[in-house]
Amino acid sequence: MKKEKIVFMVISMNVGGTEKSLLNLISTLPREKYDISLLLLENRGGFLNAIPEDVEIIHFEGLKELAKQLKTPPKQMILQLYSDIKLIKATKLLFLNIILKLTKDKGTYFKSLLKKHPKLNREFDIAVAYAGPMDFISYFVVNKIKAKKKVQWIHFDVTKVGFDQRFANRIYKNFDKIFVVSQEGKIKLEETMPGVKEQIEVFPNQVSTKDIRHYAYIGKGFQDSIEGVRILTVGRLAKEKGQDLAIKVLAKLIEEGCNVKWYCLGEGEARKQYETLIKEFKIQDDFILLGSDPNPYAYISQCDIYVQPSLHEGYCITLAEARLLSKPIVTSDFTGAREQIRNEETGLIVCADEEAIYTGVKRLVEDKDLREKFTDNLKQQTSCQTTLTNDYFTRDRITDKAI
Repeated sequence: MKKEKIVFMVISMNVGGTEKSLLNLISTLPREKYDISLLLLENRGGFLNAIPEDVEIIHFEGLKELAKQLKTPPKQMILQLYSDIKLIKATKLLFLNIILKLTKDKGTYFKSLLKKHPKLNREFDIAVAYAGPMDFISYFVVNKIKAKKKVQWIHFDVTKVGFDQRFANRIYKNFDKIFVVSQEGKIKLEETMPGVKEQIEVFPNQVSTKDIRHYAYIGKGFQDSIEGVRILTVGRLAKEKGQDLAIKVLAKLIEEGCNVKWYCLGEGEARKQYETLIKEFKIQDDFILLGSDPNPYAYISQCDIYVQPSLHEGYCITLAEARLLSKPIVTSDFTGAREQIRNEETGLIVCADEEAIYTGVKRLVEDKDLREKFTDNLKQQTSCQTTLTNDYFTRDRITDKAI
C-alpha cells in the first residue's frame, strides 16, 4: 500500500501545548500508512529533541529572516535596517507596511515577503497548517506547498485573540478541512465564519494517559519539601494565561494565614513583569517561577491542587494532563473547560477573575474531603482510558473518504 505523505507546518518546537499536542498526534499516526514531515518556521525550541527520528524535518531556506520580520514590530524592524545601512530593504519594508495599513490586506503583504521564495520542490498528499493563530502559516500552506488536500488547525478561541476575520475569509476557503480543538470552539468559529461551516470539524488535542503516567515517575519534579498545600500552574508566562491573577490570589491566601506555596512551570515574555509583581506583594518565598521543563508530569503528580487561571484557551492540554493524573482542579471558565471538567464533580470551574479564583482555590485548600472527592471521581473517569485521542487520520477523516 502506498503511503500518504503528510507535512505539518508549525512556528517552532517551543515547550507549549500546541507543540505537545502535535507530538502526541504524530505518535498516533500509523507509520505503515503515513510518511511524516515537519516544516518549521524557526528551527528551535525545547521540544526539538522530542521529534521522533523517523519524522523528516524540513528547513525552508530564508524562513529564518522572514520569521524575524514577522515577529518584530514593523517600526522597530525598519529602524534597525536603516541603522544597519540596509536602505533598500528598509525602504521596501516601509512601503509594504504602508500598503498593509491602507489596504488591511495581509495576503498582499505575505505575497511580497515570499516573492523570491518558490514553492517547496515536492508534492504532498496532505499539508497541515498546525501553528495556531499565525496567519503567515496559513498563507504559506495555501500558496507555497503543493498538496492534494490542505488542512487548517485552530488551537485558540477566535473570539478572544487577534483573529483577522477578513484575512481568514479569503484564505480558509482554500482548506479542505478546518479542525477546531473543542466543540465550543467549533461553535464560535461557525458563528464567526459561516461561509466555511461545512469544512469545520472538532479534533481534540491528543493526550496519552499511558505516556503521561509513565513520565510522571521519571521526571525531575519538585526539589523542595513543604508541610503545607502545594499548588501548581503550568503554562507559558503570558498575560492570557492568568499567572498575574494567581500571584494576587496567593498574596491574599498568605495574608489570611493559609499554609500554601504556589509554583508556576513555564517560561515566557511576562517573566520580568511577574517577578516585579511577586516582589511587590512580598511573596518571593511563596510564589515560585520554576522555568520551563519539557516533562511537567512529575510536578503535576506531586502537587496537591492544580489551578488553570487562563483568560482564554482553545482546548487546554495542561488541564487535560492534570485531569488524567487525577489532581484536584480549579480552572477558569475558558473555551473547552466544560468539555473536560464537570463542575463540583471533577473540579471547580470559576470565572477568570481574581475574586472567583481566590474563592475556588481557598475552598479546595481548606476542604481536604472535597479534594479527595475530585481525585476519586477523576480516577474512576480515567481508569479505563489508555489514550484520549481521535483516530481521524486512521479512519480516513482527512483522506479521500472524508473530502
